[in-house]
Amino acid sequence: MAAMPNETQRGQRGPDSSERLSGASVFAGAVMMLSGPLSILMGASGIAGDNLFAASQYAYRFDLTAWGWIHIVVGLALVIAGMGVVTNQSWGRGAGAAAAGVSLITQFMFVPYYPLWAIPVMTLDLLVIFALTRFQASF
Repeated sequence: MAAMPNETQRGQRGPDSSERLSGASVFAGAVMMLSGPLSILMGASGIAGDNLFAASQYAYRFDLTAWGWIHIVVGLALVIAGMGVVTNQSWGRGAGAAAAGVSLITQFMFVPYYPLWAIPVMTLDLLVIFALTRFQASF
């Protein structure tokens, strides 16, 4: 008597295939877990009043301490969402896309203060949003 093929041999999804992360999700989670601590460090230097930042008259001009706290909060959100994505939590992808979106907006507003930092981080935020919101076909 021939052995019955198991579910994965018949083309159906096995029980642990839903636990695997796609490469894009791993990338997004890793980038968020890298960008978050760097944003926290950026916020700490803003709170400390580092002379690294300077901006002339600007429509979104906040006190440097306020920018520091904004970066710390956004950085914490990125780290938490990145951990959710990497551990494949149900809320991770949505929270990651939202945190990256907020980070994108705050980095856009931070461009006059430190463009060499804000523009690359904006690029990473866009890549994270793309990776987390793209369609994934399940075969």
